[in-house]
Amino acid sequence: MSQMTVSEAVLSRRSIRAFKPDPVPLDVLRRVMDKARWAPSGCNFQPWEATIVTGAPLAELQAKMLVTPLQDPIEYSWSQPEVIPECKARLHAVGAAMYQAMGVGRGDGDARADFVRNNVTSFGAPAVLMCYFDRRMGPPQWSDTGMWLQTIMLLLREEGLDSCPQEFLAMHARLIKDFIGVSDETHIFFCGIAIGYRNEENPVNGFERAREPVDGNVRFLGF
Repeated sequence: MSQMTVSEAVLSRRSIRAFKPDPVPLDVLRRVMDKARWAPSGCNFQPWEATIVTGAPLAELQAKMLVTPLQDPIEYSWSQPEVIPECKARLHAVGAAMYQAMGVGRGDGDARADFVRNNVTSFGAPAVLMCYFDRRMGPPQWSDTGMWLQTIMLLLREEGLDSCPQEFLAMHARLIKDFIGVSDETHIFFCGIAIGYRNEENPVNGFERAREPVDGNVRFLGF
């Protein structure tokens, strides 16, 4: 079997919201993480840190989150762009497509609430990467961490694996940090990355997503 190209990895990556229960081999994860450490890093600070959880510890952590109210105050806010009309429209469009694929109507509050709760169990993923970093890191280091996480997700595709980045898990940031032994005083929790094999039969993994055309947000000067 030929190796996946970068283009194939980019175009086949999507946020998977229904996983098979098949376990993810430790040697595969180690191989991915060993390659991902070469992601770009301003000043070579390498701000990223993570704990990958699976098996009984993951089940225990998720059970705790399911019975614990969402954190208040929140760890950080990711929702400010909703005040920008085009960003809010994109959010609504992808949400509508996702719920339509699952056959969940706009007025079906119970079904929507159940799906939101699936974030806590990372949509059945057998492994979850918990990403955090030192609170002294600023916006450039948040960007570096994002490039590291994208590198991880593309390398997972090369290995035949799938993922879903989960900022939602920051709603349980202090609980997660306490569980994995990370200081809330010194570290901020960024996100989880659900890792596993996609359930091809679940329609939530196949709905069409819209992206802006290149000319919508990129300009070329001097060509």
